[in-house]
Amino acid sequence: MRWLGRCAECQAWGTVNEVGATARAAATRPGAVHAPARPISDHDPNEARARPTGVGELDRVLGGGLVPGSVVLLAGEPGVGKSTLLLEVAHCYASTAERPALIVTGEESPAQVRTRAERTGSVHPNLFLAAENDLGAVISHIDAVAPGFVVIDSVQTISTDAIDGVVGGVPQIRAVTAALISIAKQRGIALVVVGHVTKDGSIAGPRALEHLVDIVLYFEGDRHSSLRLIRATKNRFGAADEVGCFEMREDGIVGLADPSGLFLGDRATPVPGTCVTVTVEGRRPMVTEIQALTVANYNGGSPRRAFSDLDSQRAAMLLAVLDRHTNINVGSHEVYASTVGGMSATEPAADLAIALAIASATQFQPLPSTLCAIGEVSLSGDIRRVGSLDRRLAEAARLGFTHALVPAGHSGDTVSAAAVNGLRPHPVATLNDAMAAVKGLRSGPNRVRQPLLRAIKGEQT
Repeated sequence: MRWLGRCAECQAWGTVNEVGATARAAATRPGAVHAPARPISDHDPNEARARPTGVGELDRVLGGGLVPGSVVLLAGEPGVGKSTLLLEVAHCYASTAERPALIVTGEESPAQVRTRAERTGSVHPNLFLAAENDLGAVISHIDAVAPGFVVIDSVQTISTDAIDGVVGGVPQIRAVTAALISIAKQRGIALVVVGHVTKDGSIAGPRALEHLVDIVLYFEGDRHSSLRLIRATKNRFGAADEVGCFEMREDGIVGLADPSGLFLGDRATPVPGTCVTVTVEGRRPMVTEIQALTVANYNGGSPRRAFSDLDSQRAAMLLAVLDRHTNINVGSHEVYASTVGGMSATEPAADLAIALAIASATQFQPLPSTLCAIGEVSLSGDIRRVGSLDRRLAEAARLGFTHALVPAGHSGDTVSAAAVNGLRPHPVATLNDAMAAVKGLRSGPNRVRQPLLRAIKGEQT
């Protein structure tokens, strides 16, 4: 605020008046309230209890289910299965809840959604469907149906005349989302809003949407693979580090309560170039098989390195560690490595398994099929400790593994607990110690885990 004696418009002196203080005073006047403030003990906590959706893997990520009045933002790439999953959730809600479920689609016609519902068995008289692109029409459908669960697919296709801007623009998305959130909070509706994802993997539209909603979920998956994962990056009603696993099938999407069988090779005898590790997604341990192939470089020049679903920089570092600290010459070989089933193994705990798989492929010596390897490999060839080792070993023991290479720095309590479950941990301090332990296990009994894997896959189907 500064003194201004001459008007910039009419060039007259002494005609400029100060009005900012009056406006600020008007903004601080008391206004109407929606409901009077009450002691915190008078509020019913049952109004914020989660209701199970009927889809167990989604309930795991949500923290038990959907809370009435909560708003969930579900983001994912096109074609990953967001609409199919929400159709299944809406069908489960309509089948069990007293209030109906409503799906508002702005991208498909009602006939297209009905066709998908017949294919997945999601047709129910308590499930309503509307195809609208106007916010006022969406509110009218909510008034007419009085649902307890609403799906907006997607928020980028809904517009309002109250705000200027193109459909899908930042002002439109912000206004539409704010209006839908207000209605959901006032009427106790569990609202799920679908959002598109940009090329860099972030949610399209303003970042303010992630702050407005209660839960932010990312639906991930490769369209060439049947595996789908849901991750929570924000959750006001539960943990934000849970992961849900799904399998995309012709008849819909199915939750995988025990997905480890998808990430292991289906063979009766061990082959060179494979090693099993246990990764942790959120709080969930998953047994993953690493496969490697090395080929002599006869063409000259720089040998090729190709890695799929692995951290390429860490894998290149492991090649250097193998070449420097062991007797295995991988510098003159082309190296190819990947995981089984489309599962990513990018955490440092998979370093030891990747290194052993590459060493096994180079030496053409298979590893025991009941062996798993867990540990981070440093540039000096040392095996470093990793987190959640007790859960990793418990999952490996449950799937029938009898030996595990683990970092030597872990406490004896974790090692003793794993031994009780039938898994024998072998602490190793360096990469050479791990290879020496593998050499000793090759001469011992090698019980095949194939019958257990078949039983697991039989339960999933």
